[in-house]
Amino acid sequence: MTSLTRTRRRHVRTNGKPTISDVAREAGVSSAAVSYVLNRRLKEVSPETAERVMKAVRDLGYVKNMAAAALTG
Repeated sequence: MTSLTRTRRRHVRTNGKPTISDVAREAGVSSAAVSYVLNRRLKEVSPETAERVMKAVRDLGYVKNMAAAALTG
């Protein structure tokens, strides 16, 4: 009998830098909400959510990966 439950593989970072997912987890929001705040699309989130995200960014020391951002065009 096979198990219907799937285990989700988590990405293990070797460089120790926080990711958007880490910021989202710390702030208690979705990664999309973090993306909206970091890209200054503040109409998409409440001011309270934006403040929680920015606090998590400061606390974790998140820095945007410019090489990854350049890939999006």
